[in-house]
Order: sequence, then structure tokens, then C-alpha cells
Amino acid sequence: MSELVKVVPLDDGAFWRVTFGGTKGNILDRAMMAALGGVFRDAGRAAPLKAICLEGAGRHFSFGASVQEHLPGQVAVMLAEIRQVVTDLLDSDVIVLAAVRGQCLGGGLELASVCHRIFASPDAALGQPEIALGVFAPIASVVLPARVGRAHAEDLCLTGRTVTATEAHEMGLVDDLTPGDPADAALAWARTHLSARSARSLRLAVRAVRTNLSTRIRTDLPVLEDLYLNDLMTTKDAVEGLQAFLDKRPPVWRNS
Repeated sequence: MSELVKVVPLDDGAFWRVTFGGTKGNILDRAMMAALGGVFRDAGRAAPLKAICLEGAGRHFSFGASVQEHLPGQVAVMLAEIRQVVTDLLDSDVIVLAAVRGQCLGGGLELASVCHRIFASPDAALGQPEIALGVFAPIASVVLPARVGRAHAEDLCLTGRTVTATEAHEMGLVDDLTPGDPADAALAWARTHLSARSARSLRLAVRAVRTNLSTRIRTDLPVLEDLYLNDLMTTKDAVEGLQAFLDKRPPVWRNS
């Protein structure tokens, strides 16, 4: 197993506690996404496994995908990597519970939103800030409208604002707001609701209930990636927004 991701099997392999990161903000760079994809592929082959509790190491879930890897010359590979990790999660047919504490932003929220349930601590802050960098969030654009409704999805994706765990819970983005450790809450939920179920039957039920989501990811996401690469990344403002973030300065928009 990669040193970027720690997997702890529990309850005779019925559940895995998966912790990723360890660096500041648990950035989802290409190496991290490849490591997570490997865990989800392993999960697909682990017959007794019923659910994964996915958490970021330390105080935060994730600050999001690597901004450096969004720049021209790297962005096409980065988009392919994040699509692959999402596809690996879907193809595992295993229930994935996101345990969110601290910041869950950008690609981190996209990853959490593809999970079956989000458990969050009161200090959690969630958002899709891509538009502040002059870009947009392809996976969120596909997943969030179905998860929280069009109005909330447009609010998050078009303003780039960060919401509190309470507001996220009210809009349906967070499923369970927990006073303690969200990973403990996620595992307690799994033991209460899944322990008595057949792991094989659960996998088929997951595949059935997620047929529509899986289809949308596979059909709509390539269209949005084309929009991102061939339209967005040819604009001056997209490159300016990303570079300004890396330079730690306000962007100077040209509206072109």
C-alpha cells in the first residue's frame, strides 16, 4: 500500500478505515489520486468488505486538487487522473463514507460528494472555490445538482463561497453533522446499518442504486473536460487566476 494512504481493516475486513494525506492540506495531486485509485481497486476485489470510511489525515479533509497541476501542460493529465479515481470509486461497488473535519474544498469536496454519505464535524467548512481562480469544477458540475439540487449547486459552483457544516447540512450536502469525530460516527453508522447485510448483495445494490450517477459521470464528464481543456484553458483569465493563486496575489482579470 502506498505511503500516501493508510488502510486499516476492521471487523474481520467488513470495514476499512482509509486515511489519505499527511502533508499540509492533504492536497490531491496526481500521486495522491493514483494511490487512492489503487485503494478503491483493491476494495473491489475484497469480498468481505462492506464499507470504507474515508478521511483526510490530521485537522482537514483536503484543501483540494493541486493548483500547480491545473496549469497548461499538466491539466489534461490531472483531469484524467481525477476522473480515474472517481471511476475507481464507482467501480468498486463498495459503500464509501466521507468523514470530514476542517476544510473540504475544491477537488476534496468533489471526492466527498461522490461518496455515499458525508459525516462532518461542526468545524468543517465546505466549498467549490474554483471560480475564484478563473476555472470551474467539472465533477461538481455533474454530481452536485443531483446531490443538493440545482439552486444549491449553482450557488456553490458560481460564487465559490465556502459554507459552514451547519449550512451544508441544511442544504443536504452533509448527511450527518456529528459533535465528535466524524470517522467514529461513520463507522458507527456502518456497523449499525450494514453489519447484518451480505457484502455481495450490498455491492449489487450499490451498483443498482448508482446506475444513473455512474452513467452521468461517464457521459457528461468527458464533455465538461473538453469544455475545460479546449475552451476554458485557452482564455487569458484561467491562466491568470491559477498563476495569481500560486503567486499569492489578487488576479487581474481581462475578461478574455
